[in-house]
Amino acid sequence: MQRLFVGATCAAFLFISTSAHALDGWHIESTTPVEAKTPSFDYINFDASTGKVFLGHRKDGLQVCDPATGKVIKVIENTKEHSPNGAIFIPEFDLGLSNNQDGTITPFKLSTFEAREPFSIGQAIDTSHYDPSSKRVVVNTEAGKEGTDLVVIDVPSLKVAGTISVPTKRAEHAEADGKGNFYLVSRDPAKVYRLSTRDMKITGEWPTTGCAQTTGLAVDAANNRIFLGCRTSGDVKAVLAVMNAETGAIIYTSPIGNGNDGVVYDAQSKRIFASNSSAPNINVFEQVDANTYKPLDAIDTRPPVKVLTFDPKKQKLYSMGMEVANPATFAVITLSK
Repeated sequence: MQRLFVGATCAAFLFISTSAHALDGWHIESTTPVEAKTPSFDYINFDASTGKVFLGHRKDGLQVCDPATGKVIKVIENTKEHSPNGAIFIPEFDLGLSNNQDGTITPFKLSTFEAREPFSIGQAIDTSHYDPSSKRVVVNTEAGKEGTDLVVIDVPSLKVAGTISVPTKRAEHAEADGKGNFYLVSRDPAKVYRLSTRDMKITGEWPTTGCAQTTGLAVDAANNRIFLGCRTSGDVKAVLAVMNAETGAIIYTSPIGNGNDGVVYDAQSKRIFASNSSAPNINVFEQVDANTYKPLDAIDTRPPVKVLTFDPKKQKLYSMGMEVANPATFAVITLSK
């Protein structure tokens, strides 16, 4: 088993404390190595009910890390052989779901991490999302020639309810607003789709003008705003974009690092974070009001980070990143001001 360290190939946790003050002077405070056999990973997910961080570490399985110690305390059973990309959590049903690359989902108990037998949806899985208003999970699957058939699963029965056909070949991040709307971003074409998971249909779609290769997404339900992480494509540069969730109008854009794969909005501190694999950095913005935003910081990160997850209680962000090196390396990164 290889020991992994953050200056080389890495999947890393990133701890960032937020405050109401300007976010400047942040730096990497410490790193903690994490053991792994392979460098391949995807999503990182924080579960508020257990206070644990989950690594979608593919061939090493779905790893459970305790942020207090920086140690992996569990690998969820029935995941290693299925190559997990990450997980979602539904605490009201004591349920976690591992999204596996081979088209299976591994259910497990959040309280004990006890896994059940995986079930197949028949298509390769990137990620999934939970809509609490309909109590349904929406699964991002591999696209076909005409687009993507998102698979909709009822909770807690885990029975497939149907599919939502979306004309995109690159479905990316999504989030529900708790009011019956489910927003999905698409890289190809660059659009935001509004869906009804209850009726399993598209209820709106808007181009992300000035925002190409739309990837990251976070929703401010109180102000009906959507925050979008956009990558460079041709002459269109990487930006954070703010969209009106009712009309689809883009009301703000500002440059960020390229390679975005994660956006987090914290309603408490009114901060928006965008993680980017190439600067590498994390851009930080302040929401002054629903229509007014200003950049605060660009936090230099090594290794490059992609995805983000958030602990709203402790006001901390966690992230993973990867660099190509030999040997492959992993670590926990702590950032502080």
